[in-house]
Amino acid sequence: MSLEFLNAFKFMKKKSFLHNLDPRAKLVFAIIYTISALLFTEIIPLFFIFLTLIPLVLIGKLFKQWIKSIRGLSFLILFIVILNTLFISLSFAIAMILRIYIMVSAFSIFFLTVDPNDLALSLISMKFPYEFAFSFSLAFRFVPTIAFEAQNILDAQQSRGYEMQKKGLINQIKNLFPLLIPLIICSIKRAFNVAEALESRAFGSRKERTYYYSIKYSLKDWGFTIYLLLFLAFSIFLRIQFNSMPEFLMWSLPV
Repeated sequence: MSLEFLNAFKFMKKKSFLHNLDPRAKLVFAIIYTISALLFTEIIPLFFIFLTLIPLVLIGKLFKQWIKSIRGLSFLILFIVILNTLFISLSFAIAMILRIYIMVSAFSIFFLTVDPNDLALSLISMKFPYEFAFSFSLAFRFVPTIAFEAQNILDAQQSRGYEMQKKGLINQIKNLFPLLIPLIICSIKRAFNVAEALESRAFGSRKERTYYYSIKYSLKDWGFTIYLLLFLAFSIFLRIQFNSMPEFLMWSLPV
């Protein structure tokens, strides 16, 4: 059992074009790629959308982390292939795999390149309540902490003689229980500790707040956003074209 999937969403500070973009631009990126993936149930356009993510991964110097996020989906992918092949078709299963890869990759790039502090500031600048922005940022920070804690629980269970590496679908599902129950309990305890710490510091007692620094939408952010909007427009145009094409001319998949 591997927990690399969660680590693939941990922010990594690097010097790259993607890291220097405004968090709001990267949030638009994740949303637009998700919408584009949901527009199609055909393999060819989904494969094209997936290919457009690879240059962004290379520009952001995120290839190793991106591979981890893809590899962490192996159990889910196997489940999708079996169910969709049995009840619908293999081609539809491949299309759904590509759709999931696109959505996970888009949000993996978002989380890997966005600093939690910048994310909170960007949400506040979008007129979200500070409590909501802080909560979202705090949850964002705890993703690697939960992954580290889950690994410790996994090692502890194995040291007690519990076999966590059994093969087979049923055994893998059974292996989740000795991991999930302690993890949920630890997460609840941590939530209470955070709540008590915030209360002791009079969190929310004043509505007016000051910030150490501010963020702004630069020219490169607008350029990237325009590219994303054009990409979405092209995806919608492609969807319309696929709908208008005769069925025998396109690789059609059941919905």
